[in-house]
Amino acid sequence: MKLKVGIIGYGTMGKIRKDAIVELDRAIVVAISEPNLPLEFNEFPNLSQDDIINHPEIDIIIVCTPNFLNKKLTLDSLNAGKHVFCEKPPAFTGKDVLEIIEAEKNSGKKLMYGFNHRHHDSIIKMKELIESGEYGKVLWSRGRYGKSVTEDYFNQWRAKKDLAGGGILIDQGIHMLDLFLYLSGDYDIIKAEVSNLYWKMDVEDNAFVILKDSTTGKVASLHSTMSQWRHLFSLEIFLEKGYMVLNGLITSSMSYGEEVLSVAKNRSTAPAATWKDEVITKYNINNSWRYEMEHFFNSIENNTPVTIGNSDDAFKLMTIIDKVYEHKNI
Repeated sequence: MKLKVGIIGYGTMGKIRKDAIVELDRAIVVAISEPNLPLEFNEFPNLSQDDIINHPEIDIIIVCTPNFLNKKLTLDSLNAGKHVFCEKPPAFTGKDVLEIIEAEKNSGKKLMYGFNHRHHDSIIKMKELIESGEYGKVLWSRGRYGKSVTEDYFNQWRAKKDLAGGGILIDQGIHMLDLFLYLSGDYDIIKAEVSNLYWKMDVEDNAFVILKDSTTGKVASLHSTMSQWRHLFSLEIFLEKGYMVLNGLITSSMSYGEEVLSVAKNRSTAPAATWKDEVITKYNINNSWRYEMEHFFNSIENNTPVTIGNSDDAFKLMTIIDKVYEHKNI
């Protein structure tokens, strides 16, 4: 029997999740909850949030709402005995996530967060290469993730601190921080400059973050910005015996360009600055949405742990974001 799903929030992300569910054909969307649909919408029954959460036939709740609702809807759904998939951010603080973890343990249900970038084929390849040990240990990482926003951004919920929890860091930079943790492990020293250099909104438009692991000495740096003026994604991982550079990211709008992974061994003899020995792979299809739902469904059906984007991952990430926001000056 197929799993039965309710989706709370049927905007862009809700529809993307629905499409992945249909593609997998392992679950059925029973109903949605979205107040901003036209009256003639009839693809699914459109119920209240409470009716979705307490629906006796629904096994899974997918939360695709503005940030301020994520914690409450996750808690309510777990307490109602539902499995939960929630988009990022999991909540506004690490303390919030600890509360969610307690509810998760008490419910015995599966909880997964939408740290979607982990599921891109390029990131999967980088993870495999790092874990193989072929390139040695990670020495340092550098991530740049930026975009431009239009003036109507001022009227969106993402521009309101009480609705979003923060600005570009919690909106977009959170993905890059998550990739640092996923690909290179934990960090315990956090330094940051968080500011509003241009947009002068209620939330930050730039975040500069330095992470360090005091045990190994490895360092990661992030610049997350909404004054990039052109969309940019760039992730560099340098290791003892080589490097991996990912530029671009396949998205529905293709605004970040082609997803291109370059991998090479280190060059210790002259001429060091040659590029002909790089292995370059271009990724033309975004399979991440399907992979993500597949991992979640497998965990439920096989009663196995969520290993990619679980609540422990969420807690580590939000603990870092807590420390970054302690440095903000806007």
